[in-house]
Order: sequence, then structure tokens, then C-alpha cells
Amino acid sequence: MRKRNWRLIAVGVVLLALAVLFFLNMRDMTPWSNNPVVLMRTVGEVSGAVAGISIVMIVFGLIGRKAPAS
Repeated sequence: MRKRNWRLIAVGVVLLALAVLFFLNMRDMTPWSNNPVVLMRTVGEVSGAVAGISIVMIVFGLIGRKAPAS
């Protein structure tokens, strides 16, 4: 039986929420940018990388580790 790592799951969920909030917040700032296309391309890459890392953290947390043999 495997034991889930709830801390890793919680950190992954928080990072995912921060990535989405960062993307939505920066989307509202594009009208004031000199080059909105490049800005959103960079923001998309950064938020996508953070979201990908957070999803991997959630999956590893759900898989968990082996429970110690008793």
C-alpha cells in the first residue's frame, strides 16, 4: 500500500493556481505593453512551465511512496 504525500499535492495545487492567476493578471496588462504579442508569448511560456511542474508534483504526490513494512 502506498502513502500519499499531501504536502506535495498541496504545493502543486498552489503553484497551479499561481500560474493561472499570473497568466490572467498579465493578460490584463497587454494594452499598455509596447509589444503585446511578445509579452503574452513569454507569459504563456512561463506560466505553462510552472503549471507543468505543478502537475508533475501533484501526480508524484498522488502516487506517493511505499508505506514502511511493519
